[in-house]
Amino acid sequence: MSELFPGQSPLEILFVTGLLGGGAAWLAGRAIARTWRPISHVVCYMAILGAAVRFVHFALFDAELLSLAGYATDASYVAALGCLSWRVTRTTQMVNQYPWLYERASLVSWRDRPPGAESPHLEGAA
Repeated sequence: MSELFPGQSPLEILFVTGLLGGGAAWLAGRAIARTWRPISHVVCYMAILGAAVRFVHFALFDAELLSLAGYATDASYVAALGCLSWRVTRTTQMVNQYPWLYERASLVSWRDRPPGAESPHLEGAA
């Protein structure tokens, strides 16, 4: 860990990258999914967010600004969280928007509803 973030304590890393960067990545991924944009947008925005997280490390804790390893670590972390958030939100959108076609298979996936199966949203409607 000391090679990626030289001179920084684990608490500083957890606060800036984990809490601030991770929270922003989760909210950005969710917002991008809610507007039905593709996951490639998440990746592009997370590259920018990774630079912002690196700057916060520099501004608040006097870390090295132009650290390629630090940027790569920050950007990878926020990209992973942003993509996870995008996928969770997209799954929820698909099963809520098209309940007669899809059902939730897991937190991050959906599957086709079997033919003849009643949608849980339509069972009490008749």
